[in-house]
Amino acid sequence: MPGTFPVYQPRKPRESQYYQCVEDNFETLEQVYDERFAAKYGFLRPYVKQVIYRFLDCGLLHNGFARVKCGDCGHEYLLGFSCKRRHFCPSCHQKRVVEFGEWLCEEVLKAVPHRHFVFSIPKILRRYFLYNRSLLSDLSRCGWESLKLFFQEAGPEGDAVPGAVVAIQTFGDFPSGFHPHLHILVSDGSFHENGMFSVSPTVETKTLEQIFRHKVFKMLLSKGKITEDLVDMLMNWRHSGFNVFCGSRIQPGDEKAIENLARYIIRASFSQERMTYIPEESEVIYRSKDGKEEKVFDALEWLAAM
Repeated sequence: MPGTFPVYQPRKPRESQYYQCVEDNFETLEQVYDERFAAKYGFLRPYVKQVIYRFLDCGLLHNGFARVKCGDCGHEYLLGFSCKRRHFCPSCHQKRVVEFGEWLCEEVLKAVPHRHFVFSIPKILRRYFLYNRSLLSDLSRCGWESLKLFFQEAGPEGDAVPGAVVAIQTFGDFPSGFHPHLHILVSDGSFHENGMFSVSPTVETKTLEQIFRHKVFKMLLSKGKITEDLVDMLMNWRHSGFNVFCGSRIQPGDEKAIENLARYIIRASFSQERMTYIPEESEVIYRSKDGKEEKVFDALEWLAAM
């Protein structure tokens, strides 16, 4: 047969600049983390150490492999075991991103219109989520409850509910600041108990923002993280710092757009293609998504932020 099929090329993780940066600096980072970075990024959780150690073993044949052989032609190759860790390992996370997008489109989402929402909180509140990561699940619940209430108030029947997939991201374009926010893929309408679906009217983001703000304040007050005085101060701000973005409607036949959005909401926190590691200077240069801006990080600072 003509050679029309691509030949499997095993990846070489040790040759990536990202791998080299982690391998060169993580041991030092462990030694200085409490003194230099704990106040800014929270304590170095044991789980994070496990993720990094497994990343350093990911894809290396001497750590174990599977032998893959074709029963017809006899061709075979070795496939190194992967770490299967999220976010920190670009290779394993990319597999998860692709599988997640396909799974949502094939198994979860109904053939109805959808929208993309982004819920953000003010900087003054972010530190509570940095030092207590369990609050991130409560923030996710606030976003869901806000959307459910908004759609129920806007719809003709109060018992109908939308369908939503909520993903939490804690990073921006540059991984140098803790920025918790919610990406939500939500049906553009509500499902009724009889199985019918009604499309929602025009979305008023300001109203939805006010509902979300109320939910977040109520949650943080119940957890004892903030006081009524802080709430009063934030309520009197000209710009509250809360924000809700609403994307345009995605029609049910546009499966490519839905799958791309599903992948986007759980994307990795950084791109290997946009980073350059300079081992001699122990620095990382990282470029913005549009390529117009770049920042230089000390390698230890980069890893601590990651």
